Amino acid sequence: MSVTAAKGFRAGGVAARISKLGPDLALVAGNGDCVGAGMFTANRVQAAPVVVSKEHLERAQPQAVVVNSGNANAATGAQGIADARATAEEAAQVLGLEPEQVLVLSTGVIGVPLPIDRLLSGIPKAASALSPDGGAAAAEAILTTDTCTKEAAVQGDGFTVGGMAKGSGMIHPNLATMLAVVTTDYPLEPGEPIHFLRPVVAESFNSISVDGECSTNDAVVLLSSREGERTGDDAFAEALQTVCAELARQIVADGEGATVLAEISVTGAASQEEAKAVARRIATSPLVKTALFGKDANWGRVLMAAGSAPYNGGYAQLDPGLVTLCYNGTKVLDRGAPLGVEPDVAGAACAIDLDLGLGDGEAQYLTSDLSYDYVRINADYRS
Repeated sequence: MSVTAAKGFRAGGVAARISKLGPDLALVAGNGDCVGAGMFTANRVQAAPVVVSKEHLERAQPQAVVVNSGNANAATGAQGIADARATAEEAAQVLGLEPEQVLVLSTGVIGVPLPIDRLLSGIPKAASALSPDGGAAAAEAILTTDTCTKEAAVQGDGFTVGGMAKGSGMIHPNLATMLAVVTTDYPLEPGEPIHFLRPVVAESFNSISVDGECSTNDAVVLLSSREGERTGDDAFAEALQTVCAELARQIVADGEGATVLAEISVTGAASQEEAKAVARRIATSPLVKTALFGKDANWGRVLMAAGSAPYNGGYAQLDPGLVTLCYNGTKVLDRGAPLGVEPDVAGAACAIDLDLGLGDGEAQYLTSDLSYDYVRINADYRS
């Protein structure tokens, strides 16, 4: 179990024929006493479900989440907003809730009208499928170009955190088409979920990249059923971090066309913010990513990217004479001096460790390679 691992949650996934064959509509429902929070894409073009869900979070505590795949309901104008609201209203009707207590998430093709009649007809079916054992079915129903479901759960002392996610392409959250629903029975009070969620998202979902593209639909939702024991906020925060980090890792590992999972670590930066900027720039560099696919370290590309990391209207601080670089465990550059060795880059995982030698700032980022299949998938993708 994942999104239903915590007490007080049921889930289900069904086929509503929204845009593809197979399951494409998921429903996650709490116990009616939930508190929650959400974080959403920073893209200026925000999908209708993002707009509506943000409105609902301002008015009420979320008790349920409806997620459809196959259609993003983005760039769909006033009709898209009306369709997102109709989705919440139908789910509220069948679950005995108010529409403001329902969050709506969508993923799929942008700019295509949502087949709202099919979606609305599928909601009662999804409600009938709700079960404490329905997490796997829900996780399958939210997939698009993903090749596998993404689930994680951690058992704490008197509480559980679980979650599901989807994402494979258009992944560069500031807060991609990335969606995540995380649940817990840790007894949070109204207003508390966002304070736990925000720092965790910064170090997990907002520290990954597949293709450098920030989606119109990104969302991470946290719901607490409050049925567990409040045994320690630090332990809960750690469990939440573990679940979100694992879901984020699964997203990058399943990146569209990906053959390599790369973990980038930047230390010795002048500040944490500059470390993050450098790590992000390396993670999104097409030249670094294509070298990863070619199984060619070509580590000079890492330095190129690091030295051009945008920060505060300019570039992050970097002194080439102080930089040390280890590539897949092999030191290739020591305080600006190349060592004339070639690292082994034949495997499906790669570690890039860059020490800038300037201060105490550090950050990590996950990325994947950029392959021929990425181009093929996105040239053909319409569902």
